Amino acid sequence: MTAREQDTRPQNTLGGRILVAAFDGWNDAGEAASNAIEQLRRSGSYEPVFSVDPELYFDYQYTRPNMQADGDGRRVLKWPEATLYRPTRSTGVELWLLTGVEPARAWRAFTSELLDVALREDVTGLVTLGSMMSDVPHTRPIAVSVTSENDPLRTALELERSAYEGPTGIIGVLADAAETVGIPAVSLWASVPHYVASHAPSPKATLALLDRLEELSGADVPRGSLETEAAAWEASIDAAAADDEEMREYIRHLEENRDTVESPEASGDAIAKAFERYLRRDGDDPRGRR
Repeated sequence: MTAREQDTRPQNTLGGRILVAAFDGWNDAGEAASNAIEQLRRSGSYEPVFSVDPELYFDYQYTRPNMQADGDGRRVLKWPEATLYRPTRSTGVELWLLTGVEPARAWRAFTSELLDVALREDVTGLVTLGSMMSDVPHTRPIAVSVTSENDPLRTALELERSAYEGPTGIIGVLADAAETVGIPAVSLWASVPHYVASHAPSPKATLALLDRLEELSGADVPRGSLETEAAAWEASIDAAAADDEEMREYIRHLEENRDTVESPEASGDAIAKAFERYLRRDGDDPRGRR
């Protein structure tokens, strides 16, 4: 039986038990998405519900296990993982977490395992988090695209259906599989300025994702020190640009484009063309592509 058959709530909301998912790798420019999950986990009280068997899904030559020191100074071996966490205490909307490394193989089996657990735990909605390198200025608010393939959700939450066609990452596969088994899904993508790759991670993009997550879910989403970190991140890029005239000119050009698109006079065609460029910059660059 699918979640839709089990659940009698109106199918135009994400419900009270929302799984928030992000993965390291292709979907995680500036580490914005994975750090959003980490912020939630650090700020709350969570326990693991399920972890996949790493032998089945990871290529250790690509994602190697790491030697790390534990609290007693002993070295321990940490294997790649993908783990689902549940909150141990909650009031109101519950945010469950799914995080780990994007798998190297058997994506259908991977998503099936995780969604079987989600169904067993009565998860009512899925929000996937991603971030992509884009032609956007660091001086403006980070844009977050919010889309869904679920018709009732789009109507109720005033969302768009994504027009993107092309390669996708594990969060795209997970969202598609969730809809198939009856768990409504929403996709959040933050745009990270591509010229600040050396300034990763991007706390400003992480903050933007958490802001949108709170708006969509109605949950109380802790930000911790992200606002301070975001301001420091922006200031560090300002300082780098101060010594680079070419960079300053490029940023000014991006600011003009952004302001034009967001102006009241902007036409739908101008906005569409700008967004198409935003999605397809350097089309052969896989970072953050859906």
